[in-house]
Amino acid sequence: MVLPRAVARFNRHVTNPVAGLIAGTVPPFGVVVHKGRKSGRAYRTPVWVFEDDGVYRIALTYGRDAEWVKNVVAAGGFQLEARGRTLELTDPVVLEDRSARWAPIGIRQVLRSIAAKYYLQAGPVG
Repeated sequence: MVLPRAVARFNRHVTNPVAGLIAGTVPPFGVVVHKGRKSGRAYRTPVWVFEDDGVYRIALTYGRDAEWVKNVVAAGGFQLEARGRTLELTDPVVLEDRSARWAPIGIRQVLRSIAAKYYLQAGPVG
């Protein structure tokens, strides 16, 4: 199912600007800072992010074809604002896991209920 494009448009213009105010400081939220592939414009996208042993995983609630996902994969890296700090992450890859085993139990259930089977994984630079 993944969330519909109409929800994505609403979130882009209404929810994301509001969520962006706290997303970089309140877990499990974070902000992906990236540049457009063609425009070079800077973007800030609120996400659900989870860290485990230095590996960061981001739920792809709109699927793997979201523009921000394409941007960070094409760039080979991005900045992540989370828990009040900014991290440089590299080698982003999109992986599939229908069971969402990588996510905490409560989040796992939400991801399965919306059929969000993809996540983005990246690690710190260096």
